[in-house]
Amino acid sequence: MVLMGSGSRSLRLLALLLLQAAGLRGLSPGQLLPHGEDAGDQVLKPGDDVSSEAVRLAQPLHLFEKTVKNLYVNTNGIIAISKPPKEVDYVSTFPPRFGAVAPFLADLDTSDGVGKVYYRQDSSPQTLQRVEWMINQGFSNLNFQPVNTFIATWENVSAHVEPRRGDLPLNNDAGTKRNTFQVVLASDESSSYAVLLYPEGGLQFYSTQPKTLNNIGLELPARVGFSSGERSFILFTLEGSSYAVTSGSEESVQNLHQDDNSGERGVWIFHLGSYSNHTILPASGGTLRLDDPVPNTFSTHSTMDHQNSFLDIIENGADLNYDSTEEEQKVKTMVAYKPTSEQNPEESHIVDQVPVVAVNPVQYRRPQYPHHSVLLDTDLDLEVTGNVFTYNTERQLRCSNNHHVCSAHGQCRDHAAGFCCRCNPGYYGNGKQCVSEGTPQRVNGKVNGKIFVGTNPVPVQFEDIDLHSYVVVNDGRSYTAISRIPAAVGWSLLPLSSVGSIIGWMFALEQPDYENGFSIVGGEFTRRAEVTFNPGNEQLTINQQFGGIDEHNHLTITTTIEGRVPEIPQESTVHIEPYTELYHYSSSVIMSSSNIQYMVQFPDQSSQSYSFQLKQTITFQGCNHDDAQPVPATQQLSVDRTFVLYEKNEQVFRYAMTNKIGPVQDVGPVNENPCYTGTHGCDTNAACRPGQGNRFTCECSAGFYGDGQTCYDVDECRDNPSICGNYAVCNNQPGTFRCECFAGYQFAEDGRTCVAVHRPENPCQTGTHDCDSPDRARCIFVGGSDYMCVCLAGFSGDGKSCDDIDECQPGRCHRYAQCFNIPGSFSCRCAPGYQGDGFQCTPLGSPKTQCERHRDNAWGSPLPRGPRPVEHYVPQCDANGNYQPVQCHQAQQTCWCVDANGNEIAGTRTLGGVRPTCLDSVTPTVIFGPTPRPDVVPLPPGTHLLFAQNGKIEHIPVEGFSMKKSEAKTLLHVPDKVVIGLAYDCVDKMVYWTDIAGRTISRASLQGGEPTTIIALDLESPEGIAVDHLGRNIFWTDSGLNRIEVAKMDGDQRRVLFNDDLVNPRAIVADPVHGNLYWTDWNRAAPKIETSYMDGTNRRVLVKDDLGLPNGLTYDPYAAVLCWADAGTQRLECINPNRTGRKRILQGIQYPFGITSYGRYLYYTDWRRDAVVAVDRAIGRETDEQKATRRSRLYGITTAYSQCPPGQNHCAVNNGGCTHLCLATPERRSCSCPDTVTSVSCLESN
Repeated sequence: MVLMGSGSRSLRLLALLLLQAAGLRGLSPGQLLPHGEDAGDQVLKPGDDVSSEAVRLAQPLHLFEKTVKNLYVNTNGIIAISKPPKEVDYVSTFPPRFGAVAPFLADLDTSDGVGKVYYRQDSSPQTLQRVEWMINQGFSNLNFQPVNTFIATWENVSAHVEPRRGDLPLNNDAGTKRNTFQVVLASDESSSYAVLLYPEGGLQFYSTQPKTLNNIGLELPARVGFSSGERSFILFTLEGSSYAVTSGSEESVQNLHQDDNSGERGVWIFHLGSYSNHTILPASGGTLRLDDPVPNTFSTHSTMDHQNSFLDIIENGADLNYDSTEEEQKVKTMVAYKPTSEQNPEESHIVDQVPVVAVNPVQYRRPQYPHHSVLLDTDLDLEVTGNVFTYNTERQLRCSNNHHVCSAHGQCRDHAAGFCCRCNPGYYGNGKQCVSEGTPQRVNGKVNGKIFVGTNPVPVQFEDIDLHSYVVVNDGRSYTAISRIPAAVGWSLLPLSSVGSIIGWMFALEQPDYENGFSIVGGEFTRRAEVTFNPGNEQLTINQQFGGIDEHNHLTITTTIEGRVPEIPQESTVHIEPYTELYHYSSSVIMSSSNIQYMVQFPDQSSQSYSFQLKQTITFQGCNHDDAQPVPATQQLSVDRTFVLYEKNEQVFRYAMTNKIGPVQDVGPVNENPCYTGTHGCDTNAACRPGQGNRFTCECSAGFYGDGQTCYDVDECRDNPSICGNYAVCNNQPGTFRCECFAGYQFAEDGRTCVAVHRPENPCQTGTHDCDSPDRARCIFVGGSDYMCVCLAGFSGDGKSCDDIDECQPGRCHRYAQCFNIPGSFSCRCAPGYQGDGFQCTPLGSPKTQCERHRDNAWGSPLPRGPRPVEHYVPQCDANGNYQPVQCHQAQQTCWCVDANGNEIAGTRTLGGVRPTCLDSVTPTVIFGPTPRPDVVPLPPGTHLLFAQNGKIEHIPVEGFSMKKSEAKTLLHVPDKVVIGLAYDCVDKMVYWTDIAGRTISRASLQGGEPTTIIALDLESPEGIAVDHLGRNIFWTDSGLNRIEVAKMDGDQRRVLFNDDLVNPRAIVADPVHGNLYWTDWNRAAPKIETSYMDGTNRRVLVKDDLGLPNGLTYDPYAAVLCWADAGTQRLECINPNRTGRKRILQGIQYPFGITSYGRYLYYTDWRRDAVVAVDRAIGRETDEQKATRRSRLYGITTAYSQCPPGQNHCAVNNGGCTHLCLATPERRSCSCPDTVTSVSCLESN
């Protein structure tokens, strides 16, 4: 019999487990990292949309360009870097507007108590060792050594199912599909990685049905990827960086456990970011095999600082049949650390005694600080002398491994116990962040507040208002402005210069041998200030998070103010006396206190003195390894020349102050050198260098040149054109420069060299596709290396082989014309003996129309004394010989409307060549079905398609009938909104939209200006919206309140038209010329399309058969055709509302939502394709598509005509004579009163 030690038993058990795992096709659930409460995990509360409290990371995470210190775990398969909003704002979109790691973003649920979400931080050696091995194997030649990990596991979570009316509660779990997956985030001091783990059989469902949009029934695939979140500026918001692992198709989600990028199925590894590289990089060339044993990286030399640390010895498993009682007694020995031969014994931390811990089977319990759980393999060849052995439990902290930690203007220095960063000469800071001496500094941030004023029980609240600060460093003067402060609290905040005094401390003028805040803590720290006012004892807290220096070299700050302040009457002024603050310093905490006196001068010129006590605590990460001269334990900040002001009109709070840091008062003589008093007169971009006595010199800061009294910016780009290297452009900035890679290039790992971005080959551009010839088919690139072939209009086939369509069907040309088929099109020619264009043919010599006789008489009438004068009026006839509805006298520059007989319509004459909007004198023949030629109905130039995508409205110019996709761009960005319906007012060039997130209706001018909310009350779920540009009214549907309403264009004079027999009203369109209204109701039990007059009379069902989910609706004012998009039947269909029958335009589409028309084309938005799709109504084929720049749902779409369609109704002139609402019908108009009548002067009539 062979005896085995505990280490051998561990290896035997490990080998057995690995042998079992080898038989599986992919990652097994047992190969996930240990999780659960026994592993020390925290458990997320059960629920449908639950977020954890902020988890403070021991080592910050790098995600794109951001340094993340807090994480939030959410039920819905995400780890967010800020508190996530409600799930309706993000669960159906990717990327979300906030920063997040999304291993499986979907509508998940743990309410049943079966599913669990676990999470923890873990820096134990066994976890670090395993994660290090996985990442380095996945990236092949990588040498990454993490110091901290964050592990989150979703175990047996189910998809959320919204209960429906009449559903019975489930009594068991049978049949419920459940998912299990895990994410590991690992970081060292300079970079971070993510490991996504999807075990075999762990994903049983791939899509969920979101609760947004009133449960319309669409199941959306889960999304996997990374997002940095939006970046907000003063006037706009920009989308942040994102990286998608799945494509938005269910198939890509199904492949998560089958595919990989690491070498092991189900294991996906990504580089998340670093100090020098802000891009997501997937693993490539990986050789990861989880069946391989994890190599032990422990050495026999200790480089760990073991001060105040003890050792828990935990064996990683044991023979399950082995009785360990006897072995436990043998292991209870005393151990100690032994200095290595490479170290000076005096520099080593020797632990003389370590608590004895029995070796038990692994429990995976959470290590309790300050203990370190260390994996020991007792079969290792350890250096053992008696009861003493040595080993290495973590990486050596040296500059060679951490050079990216320090600033580009700093240097790394090794010390006995680690490394520290120090700024180069000419710069100052903590070494990790350095700024040029003497250069003015800028601080930008956001302020949130909840403040009670005086005894008022209702707080004044404000969110994300802007803070901007400018500091003239060489005289210690700081200027700060906070915008959008409500007047209700503006004057009462005047004493609180303390909000910005921290900025003054950071860049205070330094006295000899003393340092300001930035020199000590850099730009990343947390400040908490407590303010107590006297004599009322009101208390206020100020919490500020400084996030370091951004890419624009501006310091960033987030401020939260909460509490109560004494009330100061409006129009008062506040004077703050000079004061001092004592700062007490330690290695990671700075504390200060002061008593500040201020005087309030009231509007009646009386005044009174008050005071408040300020206590503040600043926490930061210092470097304790540096043996340089320490900062004095106590320093004094002197603040004077304080100025505070509240500007009521601009709602801006401004304050300025001068700050000096130096010794405590009355300790030693005061140095009056101008450099220390700020009276030197150096340029604002210069540093003052003190000399003997009162002498000094001015030296321009780095990036500037001059004599110090006057400094000029150095144009590094001009002086050294090659400073940025190849494939980059240099942008000069004050005091510095910035390199930006060309389009198609990105920075390499060094953060300086631009390398080509690997993009998949586009077969449509290289000609390597197999589509038919360009005159018959079009190749459309769809991403990756994929493409699709589509036959051009006039051809049919699969795109690879396209045959000409014989368009010469019966009825295509006039009955007295002959049709000629040509490749891709056709032509019509009148038969012999007839004249016309082939679509309209009349016999030669046939009687002329009244307009033609009138015109001929005008041209040919004999006039006395020579030729006809130019001011003679000649009527204009159309192609059919009818009077054009608009007649103009060119010489007199007047125009007017005429009826069918050419008689002028009273009140329509205009001057100056302005053409009035006139109703067609003869109703054009409606050609139902394919339009014969695109130029039969001429449309004005400058037309655009407007479509909604979550919180923004985009536009695509249309030229002819083609989308000018290269010119598509965002028209309006409205963050935190979900824009559903769109409508366009061609008169005022305004776009109107509904927002179901904010429950509002808003509008904005396409000619510029801010959006305006016109209706914000008594809305539940506003969806469709329509505009009557003639009667100046808007109509909308509300599927939450199940009603249809009307109001004036400004949202005033609301009136409910219908509130019965509606279940889920959605799309709505208006035909203003004929006074008709149309809408859809996607009631699943009985979907329908209805119509009525615009005053609500003559309501009737237009279509009720063979409907599924009629989402979109559009009315073509030129062809008088009503078309709809049905996501249930997956069809586009059209009807003439005044005739029977309907025409199927296209079938087999995926999931249409909105639809609009322009000429013979229909344009619809598709949720599954994330695109705007163009359809030729004449031939019933898709011809083009515009993919959204950001893959997420597209909602409503409308056509913005450059000119209004022709026509009038009975409300177009003088509001139809109505006092309030004028609602048109085909033959008349109704004067209606709003539901809430505020005036007795409202008169209703028909």
